Amino acid sequence: MKNLLGTGVALITPFNLDLSIDIDALKRVVNFCIEGNIDYLVVLGTTGESVTLTSAEKQLVIDVVVEENAGRLPLVVGIGGNNTHLLTEELLQTNLKDFTAVLSVSPYYNKPTQEGIYRHYKTLAQASEKPLILYNVPGRTGSNIEPETVLRLANDCSNIVGIKEASGDMTQLKRLINILPSDFLVISGDDFTALPTVTEGGAGVISVLGQGLPNEFSRMIRLGLQGKEKEAYALHNAMIEGMKLIFQEGNPAGIKSVLETHGICGPTVRLPLVEASSKLKGHINEFMRTFAKIRA
Repeated sequence: MKNLLGTGVALITPFNLDLSIDIDALKRVVNFCIEGNIDYLVVLGTTGESVTLTSAEKQLVIDVVVEENAGRLPLVVGIGGNNTHLLTEELLQTNLKDFTAVLSVSPYYNKPTQEGIYRHYKTLAQASEKPLILYNVPGRTGSNIEPETVLRLANDCSNIVGIKEASGDMTQLKRLINILPSDFLVISGDDFTALPTVTEGGAGVISVLGQGLPNEFSRMIRLGLQGKEKEAYALHNAMIEGMKLIFQEGNPAGIKSVLETHGICGPTVRLPLVEASSKLKGHINEFMRTFAKIRA
């Protein structure tokens, strides 16, 4: 799994004004990330508004990204939910040949016990032909994957190879890094904790802002992995306002506004999400102008 070290980005799904998928914009996003030295791409994650896509639309997104990527970067696909049986069927039926791994969010709404989480992932691991990356995001799921449960899964399931940790809890992140096997990927799921995760010994990040500032974000993570913390934190500090802004009114409304400033896609999202407000767009535009001056 060394090809999943560094900076991955959770790709948006761009929409036209009629809410259909903007295929040309999706291609532009893929190329912008690749040209910006991103290390791998994550398709159909939370940022991709996967929960509002039909099965046919999900396949369309996969087909467009796979074709446009053309084997240039490793790809990870999001397949997760709270119905273990249906997910098992989806894993068995989905053509995963173009993907390096599957990212699967912890069951939401059901609020399972740690034993339930363990059995859920063990069942998925047995069904998946590709390595599985756990996704812990308590703010969305209502439950936390405890480090001991992650360790149990790492020891018992050979094709569970990592965790995207988005609890925002650095104490938990450090514990994961300390107790898990050295080849198990501990990946930050928050832009704010990306660099601290790397400097503590983590594998990198699956980022949102990274697709808006790919060169700078990927450089920050590479510097962190190389132990060049002073240079890395200079970039972190320059981007931290952007990290705050893109989540101010929910994800991916903020990052779509960032990409709009590049002329890559429009700001449209699907209900129940709403487009970023004029006020937030103004703040994002100002941040991008200021950041461009710093970058120059």
